[in-house]
Amino acid sequence: MLRLQGEMIRGGTSKCWIFDHRDVVATGVDVDAVLLAAFNAADPRQIDGVGGASSTTSKAAVVQASGRPGVDVEYAFAQVGIGDERVEWAGNCGNCATAVALYALHHDLVPIASDTTTVRMLNVNTGARLTGTIPTPAGVAPEEGTAVVPGTSAPGVPVLLGFQDPAGSTTGSALPTGRALDELTGPDGPVEASLVDAGAPAALFEAKAFGLDGTESLTAFAAAVPALTLLRRQAALAMGLAREGDPVSHAVPKVGIVARPGPYRTTQGTLVNQDEYDLAVRMVSMHAPHPAIGLTSAVALATAAATPGTLAHRVARQTADGTLRLGTPAGVVTTRAVPAPDGASPTVLLHRAARRIARAELLVPVLEGRPA
Repeated sequence: MLRLQGEMIRGGTSKCWIFDHRDVVATGVDVDAVLLAAFNAADPRQIDGVGGASSTTSKAAVVQASGRPGVDVEYAFAQVGIGDERVEWAGNCGNCATAVALYALHHDLVPIASDTTTVRMLNVNTGARLTGTIPTPAGVAPEEGTAVVPGTSAPGVPVLLGFQDPAGSTTGSALPTGRALDELTGPDGPVEASLVDAGAPAALFEAKAFGLDGTESLTAFAAAVPALTLLRRQAALAMGLAREGDPVSHAVPKVGIVARPGPYRTTQGTLVNQDEYDLAVRMVSMHAPHPAIGLTSAVALATAAATPGTLAHRVARQTADGTLRLGTPAGVVTTRAVPAPDGASPTVLLHRAARRIARAELLVPVLEGRPA
């Protein structure tokens, strides 16, 4: 039985277990084996572990202070399987980055300023650089806050999350195939797709290709998930994320549908009028509809909507100030693109909230490097 210190933090609409890199190394056990056992990944309900049995609650980050120029904290993001003994390290999670920023303040990984403190982060999975700016009045790391985000009514510490130069973070190009529009083969024939890499690789399809209008409930959108799962594999091959015969990650590329704005009701029943947002979006998370939208997906959408020729650009309402309001099942999520110097792609900013939920010693049933 291993003992591992961890901290659970809600970042945005995800819960993330955060571990110090030194503590993980000190176990002497492969990190995948530790996480699979700690989360009880083999069980779809994760009854005997700390996982939450959903894609947004089966996440972890391994964190350490950085010695790299311009970076305060490095973190590896893990998407832990649910009923699947696999840990995926291929992607990034903006909500967990929000949690990492708050964790860094409370664990002295960055000097705290007297007004606001910015944590400069590097996601080692993808090489993405992010910033998390948090109010620190009187030089104190906050425990509570009043910020809320679509997808939960629970308040938290406000975090302004920035994705720096996000284009091409995984493949080296915002359009990995060199085209704004590609054609993939779905179960019912050819389907137009825009394959974008910004924040995370994403394969975006127009909702009408699946007989949808982009404002569906999670239950209605679930009918398109099998087709999108099939298309995910083709997108991974086309983007150079996998080769023929390779297993394809369930987390990367992200897949989803886009459409013109239309009135809809959120999961909580709130009416959203079509003039309250700019682009309708429904995304898949692992094997199920995402209850809101992952932040790396939001960055991909912001980039795609600003790129002429993509499906997102075709249907999005264009704005003059770089903002893009995304209509998600949980409500409207707003992104803002800020021009960057030196030819870098625009920094994409999102307002998030984080709350520390627990500090705990996990008792992990690992035997000889494998889950017991």
